[in-house]
Amino acid sequence: MDNNSQDEEKPQVHDEHADDSPRDSKGEGGGHHGLAAVSAKLRNPLYAISKEDLLRDVEEFAKEKGLEDLIDMLKKGALVAQDPKRVHEIQELNEEERNWFRLEKTHRWKQTWMMYFMTILCAGSAIVQGMDQTAVNGAQIFYFEEFGIGEDQVWLQGLLNGAPYLCSALIGCWTTKPLNYYFGRRGCIWISCFFAFVTGIWQAAADSWYNLLIARFGLGLAVGAKSSTTPVYAAECAPTAIRGALTMMWQMWTAFGIMLGFVVSVAFQNVRYNAANPQPPFWNWRLMLGSTSIPPLLVCMMVYLVPESPRWYMTKNKYRKAYEALARFRNCELMAARDLYYIHKSLEIEDKLREGKNLWKEFFGVPRNRRAAQSSFFVMFMQQFCGVNVIAYYSTQIFIEADFSRSNALLVSLGTGINWLFAIPAIYTIDTFGRRNLLLTTFPLMGLMLLFTGFSFYIPAETARTACVALGIYLFMVVYSPGEGPVPFTYSAEAFPLYVREYGMAFATATTWGFNFILSLSWPALVDAFTPQGAFGWYAAWNFIGWGYAYFCLQETKALSLEELDTVFSVRVRDHARYYYDMLPWYLNKYILRGDVKPRKPLYDLE
Repeated sequence: MDNNSQDEEKPQVHDEHADDSPRDSKGEGGGHHGLAAVSAKLRNPLYAISKEDLLRDVEEFAKEKGLEDLIDMLKKGALVAQDPKRVHEIQELNEEERNWFRLEKTHRWKQTWMMYFMTILCAGSAIVQGMDQTAVNGAQIFYFEEFGIGEDQVWLQGLLNGAPYLCSALIGCWTTKPLNYYFGRRGCIWISCFFAFVTGIWQAAADSWYNLLIARFGLGLAVGAKSSTTPVYAAECAPTAIRGALTMMWQMWTAFGIMLGFVVSVAFQNVRYNAANPQPPFWNWRLMLGSTSIPPLLVCMMVYLVPESPRWYMTKNKYRKAYEALARFRNCELMAARDLYYIHKSLEIEDKLREGKNLWKEFFGVPRNRRAAQSSFFVMFMQQFCGVNVIAYYSTQIFIEADFSRSNALLVSLGTGINWLFAIPAIYTIDTFGRRNLLLTTFPLMGLMLLFTGFSFYIPAETARTACVALGIYLFMVVYSPGEGPVPFTYSAEAFPLYVREYGMAFATATTWGFNFILSLSWPALVDAFTPQGAFGWYAAWNFIGWGYAYFCLQETKALSLEELDTVFSVRVRDHARYYYDMLPWYLNKYILRGDVKPRKPLYDLE
C-alpha cells in the first residue's frame, strides 16, 4: 500500500452495490459505512463519551457485575482507556500511577512473572506442534523398512506421513470453537496436548502399519485445535504493547520444535533392539516418535498454573475471575481495571456486530468477508505449496536419494532446523516492511532455491551433488522463515472482522492442514513419477505463481485499524489487479530505468 502523494487526488474506493454490502450493527441495510461506523467504535468504544457519562457507565457496570469494591479503580482505568495519550492530564491519577503507564510504553518488556510464564507455556505448545511435524522425518526410513512398505507403495508411505493433517483438516480445526466454548482456552490447549501425549506413546508402541496409521490420524485431533487456540490465548492475555510480538512468536517456537524433531532423529538413529543385529525390529523410530510425548506432557502440567483468558471469563459473565486473571498478568491493579472495562465495552460492540446475523452466511455472502477469506486461503495454501513441508517431512529421504549415507542424511537434515533463527527478523519486519512485501520478496527466491536444488541432482560428481542439494535446501529454509513462515497466520488472524473471526481462523487453519496432507501424501508418488528434478520444479513453479497472485490480488494489512481494513477489502479484486497492472510501467521507469517519475496515486482512500 503506497501513500506517496499528498497532493494528487485520491481515487475513490470501488464499493459493491448496497444490496451486497454488510449490514449495520442492527442487521438493517447500512452498507459499508454502517459496518465501518461500528468498527470505528470498536477501535476505541470510549472515544466519543463525555466524562460524566463515562463515569456513570462505570458505576452501572461495577454494580451489574458485582465489582462495587473496585469502582474507584475502574473509574481511573476507564479515563486512561478513553485517551491513553493524555495520562499525564488525568487529575484522578497520582504520580505513581502515572509512572506505571509511562513505563508501559518506555519499558514494554517489563512484565510480570506470570506474563512470562504464560509466554513459556505458549512457546511449549508451539514446540509440540513443530516436533510432531518433523520427528517423522527420520523415523519413516526405519518404520517403512520394519513394516515392509517398499518403494512401490508410495501412496501408503504418503498416507502414513500425512494422516495427522488429514484428520486436522477434517475434524481437528473444527473442534476449536466447541472446545473453547465449553473448556476455555486453557482447557482446549490441555485437551489437545493430552491427545498429542497419548498418540506419541501409541505411535511408539505400534506393532503394524495400520496401528501406526490410526495413531497418527489421532494426532491430528491435537494439531488443528492447538494451532488455532494458542496464538489467540497469548493475544488475549498480553498487554497491547507486546501483543503482536507474542503472537508472532508462535511461528518462531514452532520452528524451534521442528529443529528438535530433527535432533531426536539424529540422537536415536543407531538404537536397535539388539546392537549385534542391525535388522528390524528397531527401537530407534519408536524412540523418535515417542519422544514427541515429552513436550505435551510438560505443557499439560503447566497449563493450569496460569490464569484463563480474561476475555473468555468475561464471555461467561465471570468478571471477578477476569479481573483476578488480569491482575496477575499486569504490572498493577489499575492496569487490570483499565483493561477489564475496555474489553467489556469492546465485547458489547462485538455483540452488536453479531446481532441477528447468520455468521456462515455473512462469512461467504458479504463481499468484504469473502475477499478476506480468498486472501487468507491464498496465503495458507501457499504456506504448503511453497514446498517447505516437503523438506520438513522428507529431507532425510531426499538426501539419501542425493547419495548421502543414511547417517549423514539424518545429520544434514538437522541443519535445516536452523530456520527458526531466521524467523526472528520477521518480528521486526512484518509490521514495517509489510506482509505483502515480504511475500513478494521471498516467493521468487524460494522458487530459485528449489530449482537449484532440483537441478543439482543432475551433477554427476557425488561430492558436488550432495553439497549443492544441501546448500539449496538450507537457503530455501532461510528465505522461507521471514516470509511464508510467519505471514499466513498473522494475515488470517487480522483480515476478518471480529464478528466472524473464529470462523475465519477455523477456515484458514483447515486450509493449511488440508493442503499439508495433500503435500505429505503426494510427494513420494511425485518423486517416483517425475524424479527429484521434476518434483522440485513443480513446487518452484508454484512459488512463481504465488508471486503473481500476491502482486496483483493480495491486499496489504499491516498497521491498519478495523475501519481501514473494511476499506481495503471493499476494493474489488479486479480493481486491485488493474491498479497494480497499471503500476508496472511506473516501477520499470523508477527502479530499472532510474527515471524521474511522478508520485503514484494510492489505491486505498483511508482518510
